[in-house]
Amino acid sequence: MYAWLVYIHVISAMVSIGPFFVLLPMLRKLQSAEGAVLHTYLDSFQFVVRLSKHTGHVLVFSGLLLMWLSGLPWTTPWIFGTFVVLFASLFFMARAFSPTLRKLRQPDHEREVLVRKLGRALYLYMFVLFVMLGLMVMKPALW
Repeated sequence: MYAWLVYIHVISAMVSIGPFFVLLPMLRKLQSAEGAVLHTYLDSFQFVVRLSKHTGHVLVFSGLLLMWLSGLPWTTPWIFGTFVVLFASLFFMARAFSPTLRKLRQPDHEREVLVRKLGRALYLYMFVLFVMLGLMVMKPALW
């Protein structure tokens, strides 16, 4: 059972991080896209954000089960650090993508400013995901 939970945990981490790489080339294309093509790109962004959110639920739940089965306490440095970063990222993700995507769907928007904001959010969120991944993989003794 433990091995299957580790497998589910790793797959959910891959699925929650991986699709963001597809969005990187789309940032440049968002600058000039119009009409249906623009909405297709925006729909792709929205899909990746939702996919990451839902696989994040699986990731957290499987992580909690792994913690419980292994008997690791919350005070383990890399677990505590990961949860601190996780909770910070939840607030960030809630405000980073959806409002900007909604504004980009409106007819009179400042596209250059919004795409730049979306790009910053994308790179920052990927950095946060990699920090959490690093904590989980390297399991550093932070204190």
